[in-house]
Amino acid sequence: MSEISRRGFLGGTGALAAGAGTALAVDDPAPERQQRQQPRFRLGIVTYNIAAAWDLPTVLRVCRNVGLAAVEFRTTHKHGVEPTLNKEQRRDVRNRCRDAGVEIWGSGSVCEFHSPDKQVVQRNIDTCRSFCQLVADIGGKGVKVRPNDLPANVPTERTLAQIGQALATCGRAAADVNVEIWVEVHGRGTAHPPHMRTIMEAANHPRVGVTWNSNPTDVRNGSVSEYFKLLRPWIRSCHINELHSGYPYRELFRLLRETGYDRVTLAEIQGMPDVATGERLMRYYKMLWQELCRT
Repeated sequence: MSEISRRGFLGGTGALAAGAGTALAVDDPAPERQQRQQPRFRLGIVTYNIAAAWDLPTVLRVCRNVGLAAVEFRTTHKHGVEPTLNKEQRRDVRNRCRDAGVEIWGSGSVCEFHSPDKQVVQRNIDTCRSFCQLVADIGGKGVKVRPNDLPANVPTERTLAQIGQALATCGRAAADVNVEIWVEVHGRGTAHPPHMRTIMEAANHPRVGVTWNSNPTDVRNGSVSEYFKLLRPWIRSCHINELHSGYPYRELFRLLRETGYDRVTLAEIQGMPDVATGERLMRYYKMLWQELCRT
């Protein structure tokens, strides 16, 4: 993360948090009102990209120090939580996270199922199975997968149906080990929420849901309401990014709260700061998240 963007983030969040503190001091609501305002969902972190270079003890220490409830371990990062771990290593990950009081939300795989090459799709299905077993062994909840493109010269409807069929297969594998599959709203063309709904309807499996990804294309006329309602039946996880970006996060959090979402919103932040700066960033991030969650 550049020094300019870091200064901007810290300055913006500091000012907003200060304003929030003033508002609370002037007009402190009754305890009952405060209780109603508390969201049932929690704040966690995706190791992509802010924690990509942190080992597992560092990730857990920052989560504990900041008060982050959960972590999604994105594949290829320094934490090393990968399907290559043996049984003893998986047990160690599970125990370390339990002792730190940090929930293992799951694994952020890069499995994708849009390729017109059937062998490529099958390899991704097989990899997804290995991540399902990993998540089950470490005590996590699910595996994040994604579509990434709409291939040229292939009818869109055919690609969407193919992705859905592959996800149904992955859903059965997830059910076998009691975890879930979360399809990130992601990719060129595939991130379009109506296309994602078509994929979900084609998958038609209770273990397959959506990771809301807080994309600019979610917003219509300044609001996410239309596309949120379109995908809400499948939303099982939620990625959030720069909270000062202009994306309507206050509205998103209100919609999550009003529809009874009780899972996690996971900070997926660009840039790779050093650990001390990253922890400081996350403290400000949490303050801003708390403010935006207020009614």
